[in-house]
Amino acid sequence: MTSSYVQSSTGFAPGRALRPKVKVLPEHARGHNRSLVLQTLYRSGTQSRADLARETGLTRVTISDLVAELLAEGLVVELGQRESARPGKPAVLLDINRAAYQIVGLDLSEHATFRGAVLDLDGEILQRADVPLDGATGDEATAKVVDLVDRLVGLATAPILGIGVGSPGVVDLTGTVLTAPNLGWVDEALQQRLHERTQLPVVVANDANVAVLAEHGYGDADGDMMLVTVGHGVGAGLLVAGALVYGSRFAAGEIGQVMVGTDLGLEATYNRDQVLEHWLSVPRLQQRIREAAAAGLDATPILREAGQRLGIALTPVVGALNLSEIVLSGPTELLDGALAEATIHTLRSRTMADFHGNVTLRMTTLGQDIVLRGAAVLVLSGQLGVS
Repeated sequence: MTSSYVQSSTGFAPGRALRPKVKVLPEHARGHNRSLVLQTLYRSGTQSRADLARETGLTRVTISDLVAELLAEGLVVELGQRESARPGKPAVLLDINRAAYQIVGLDLSEHATFRGAVLDLDGEILQRADVPLDGATGDEATAKVVDLVDRLVGLATAPILGIGVGSPGVVDLTGTVLTAPNLGWVDEALQQRLHERTQLPVVVANDANVAVLAEHGYGDADGDMMLVTVGHGVGAGLLVAGALVYGSRFAAGEIGQVMVGTDLGLEATYNRDQVLEHWLSVPRLQQRIREAAAAGLDATPILREAGQRLGIALTPVVGALNLSEIVLSGPTELLDGALAEATIHTLRSRTMADFHGNVTLRMTTLGQDIVLRGAAVLVLSGQLGVS
């Protein structure tokens, strides 16, 4: 199945706010105002044309023109007249046609399995599929992604708006995975390959960036935030001023490879055994906890130390950006409790209380499907301008 509405196959641009709220200059007006109407309906639900004009600040003539266009494309539907005791013709209510399209999402972040789903426009999962990685790397790993996409496209029961993919590693704005060591990928043009295979819009992004989009779109995120993903490695996604932060070489949020502490002295050079992932990655934490259990020792100090190291890595980021919220995504049994408590304590004790004392830290509300649902946001933002 293919989508008749294709805005772009490359997703967002750096610095673009995820949710448009105001009108813009005439030369940019048409696309922006179209997204503004769709965003208002997507988040607010049923609205009349007059409601949309009041909410967006656009004229009724502009709203009427845009709504007619969106109705003709099947992106918006009329739901009938609003019940009203006032005299005159009742207003006709509108909404996004939430059954018009479906989205394919992939999560490539787990070390043992590639996971995928077909989702509706509200990010609800309709169908699932997965494929075991079985240690595959390079072209073999790419072939598994292609196979999974083929299966998911076949499971869709409505036209597909697009395909969103959350991949480990450093991913540029063309959807090329510049490096993903665990998968053996270097300059893997995954977005282009999947687009050529399916002829559908495809957006590939770093899995932590995708996860932070999910928290923004479907979670309890409030304002500027950083989402830290803890799994086979450690990464982070940043939202500042309503836009994703990519960095000059697309490696913003790669905190797992940052040396934390001064265990080897202040003159020590980069050492993989002193980076954050050495203390915080799931395999490393699980190994140390097993060793403690075998020795009859309490594992709490291990979790507390990992939390302290995370706090050390996050403190300058919180200080530089004045973030209000840190969200953790990963195994709850490891992250929630002693580890999280040590992290927030370290953050608050190493920053100025007057400016950063109210920073909060919590677990994500979206569980293991956070990357899959973030993949839906990738597509919604890239294709419809909503999130």
